[in-house]
Amino acid sequence: MAEGTAVAIVSEENIPDKIYIIRGQKVMLDFELAEIYGYETKNFNRQVKNNSAKFEGDDFMFQLTDEEVEELSRCKNFTLNRGTGRGTNIKYNPYAFTEQGIYMLMTVLRGELAIKQSRALVRTFKKMKDYIIDNRELIGQREYIQLSMQTAENVREISKLKSDMGSVEKQMSDVMDQLSNVVTKSDLANMMNSFVDEEDNGWLMYNTKYCTADLAYSEIYAQAKKTIYVVDNYIGLRTLVLLKNAPVGVHITLFSDNVGGRLHSIEYKDFCAEYPSIKMTLKKTCGIYHDRFIVLDYGTDDERIFLCGASSKDAGARVTSIVEDFGIGKYKILIDSLLKNKNLVLV
Repeated sequence: MAEGTAVAIVSEENIPDKIYIIRGQKVMLDFELAEIYGYETKNFNRQVKNNSAKFEGDDFMFQLTDEEVEELSRCKNFTLNRGTGRGTNIKYNPYAFTEQGIYMLMTVLRGELAIKQSRALVRTFKKMKDYIIDNRELIGQREYIQLSMQTAENVREISKLKSDMGSVEKQMSDVMDQLSNVVTKSDLANMMNSFVDEEDNGWLMYNTKYCTADLAYSEIYAQAKKTIYVVDNYIGLRTLVLLKNAPVGVHITLFSDNVGGRLHSIEYKDFCAEYPSIKMTLKKTCGIYHDRFIVLDYGTDDERIFLCGASSKDAGARVTSIVEDFGIGKYKILIDSLLKNKNLVLV
């Protein structure tokens, strides 16, 4: 940070004014992010350039075209004039950072100010998504589905990084192999740990350890080799989204009476179209199930069963837990009965 550089005091109220829709994505511009973090724009961009491997691809950042700059100038109350300075006067087209790119910035920019400002940014994006979910009747159904899927993916990725930081000594080599030069343990530790505070949510107890709901379900589903059975009467779009990372070739059967009609046929069809590699069957539970179960590879040597305290559609919204029951034999009568049930038809 340059000495004497002005810092924009950010809050969850004023950050949305600096978020723009470009190429169909919510983005923030480099010179406004530089102001938020207390950098001169050239020094801010230098930090990004020095860590260019972390920002490869348009899903992290991209440079605006002349046409996009012109359109932005017409829509906002500032003019991006090419000149010698930066801010409202620029020498070249600004860079736009997507939400994933902004998360990655938090691993590059260090210090107490960076942590404070990063928290405000994360909470703002979360509030915006919560508002959209609470008011989903105001937007198109398909747009809402896409937002839900992307939100779940973002949360899962950030959750995975957080989880990796919690067991560094044991998993260091695995983490480094997986993340390579994109994100390293030293980059993430301070920033990720700073977010574990009283306002953090979406966490549950999984096999006696705390982790995010998205990560817990992803890790369970990833262990399946042939089949996944999910028994849950209260399903929704989030139920499907959590299943989208199941291994290719694994057949999923979702047993549910869809109590409350939270999952609609249009959501299911769009999900299947978005992820054609996922093979899924819907069956009824016939009203006799209260608890929720996940069964992996039933009828094989690898079969396992997990007891879930909450519906996956609400995972992390309340204090809950997921535990593995190592005595799957006693569930055989129930599972065999479920497999004989009729298909569930969504409306």
